[in-house]
Amino acid sequence: MRRSPSRSWFIWILAGLSLLLTPVIGALQAQLDERFDHGLIGYSKKTPTDAVARLQSRIDSGEVTLESDPRLGYLPAILRALDIPLSSQSLVFSKTSFQFAQIVPSHPRALYFNDEVYVGHVQGSRLLEFASVDPKLGAVFYTLDEEEKGPPRFQREVYFCLICHDSATITGGVPGFMTLSVSPDKDGNAIRSATSNAMSDQTPFNDRWGGWYVTGTHGTLRHRGNMVFASGNPAAERTDWSRGANLTKLDGRVDIGRYLTPHSDIVALIALTHQTRVHNLITQANYETLRAIQDEESAYREVKRPGERYSRITEERIHAAVEPLLRGMFFANEAPLTDSVRGTSGFAADFEKSGVRDRKGRSLKDLDLNHRFLRYPLSYLIYSPSFEALAGPAKDYFYERAWTILSGGDAVTFRHLSAEDRAAILEILQDTKPDFVRAAHK
Repeated sequence: MRRSPSRSWFIWILAGLSLLLTPVIGALQAQLDERFDHGLIGYSKKTPTDAVARLQSRIDSGEVTLESDPRLGYLPAILRALDIPLSSQSLVFSKTSFQFAQIVPSHPRALYFNDEVYVGHVQGSRLLEFASVDPKLGAVFYTLDEEEKGPPRFQREVYFCLICHDSATITGGVPGFMTLSVSPDKDGNAIRSATSNAMSDQTPFNDRWGGWYVTGTHGTLRHRGNMVFASGNPAAERTDWSRGANLTKLDGRVDIGRYLTPHSDIVALIALTHQTRVHNLITQANYETLRAIQDEESAYREVKRPGERYSRITEERIHAAVEPLLRGMFFANEAPLTDSVRGTSGFAADFEKSGVRDRKGRSLKDLDLNHRFLRYPLSYLIYSPSFEALAGPAKDYFYERAWTILSGGDAVTFRHLSAEDRAAILEILQDTKPDFVRAAHK
């Protein structure tokens, strides 16, 4: 087992807070429950069924045994057990983790991910970080203390993580994910006077990945990765962004031999910035739909007309909750690529290989990378457990609207979809999503 300091900053902070807050812990707990449990969702009270929770069950039953690597601890075994490709490794050196004290540009935090779960590894730390997508709850957070004796035990973290990961401005007011672009100084601190933003596929390319390492080629495109600044406000117009552009190796910047791969692949980073936002949109749509249905049962029953399942007020609330998800999953405002993008780690091949394919061999994971992220612009997260678990009225409305869009409707909002795009996506869904076909023919 690799060794680390006997106490992490995280443990000391929690211990200190516990001592300070003991006299008022009951009142604080009640406030936190009200703030973060989201009413009928009961975020902290319900048992998660996400990928990490399922892995813990397999460990507890003896079905899975994780071996600890002498240098990297449980990380390699956990990635294998969760089916997370090493090619997804993404290196972030800004201090945007609770383990900020151990993150510097020469020792970035490594993130690994698939469609359902994200794993964070900080050099020298005893704690592994996990953020997983629960079909009902949204983002669920865990740590694993590698120095604890006995089989690995994933510890669910609720309130401490939600202080940042349940934000009205970044995660949409639900437990969610953040991929931040900041202007980092030489120690990885975000320069407060400089701009920062939560990234998505809508973020202009030249505003992406500040505080991240990026390996790959992208021609004349420029991003903010691979760069550090002197303290103060870095003036974008005076910055030579070419110094961080088109790097295929991180030699001289990172002791890359300490990591599982030498890459922080640009294609993986594009996928990461897309899917973190869409996960949040799915959670938002589900939460808001469930709230609308609950209010229907307690407040709007008297305004229903005979034969209606839901009142007009409830229907409008559900539609309003799903429309942002439709636009996000159909890439309505995706920032275009003006040059070709190529990665270094083989992530692109691993990503495409995991796609669900139609009878013509096409998949929503087929990449473009010349003009946009995907060849067929509908998010592959339509196959995810969280999308499948959407409340029935939300999913029905999504499918109804999707059928209209793919049949040529709503040409203004979805004008980026060509006739060929719409036809191909419709055929892929008809072959690979039986519930979409059933919903369309109700």
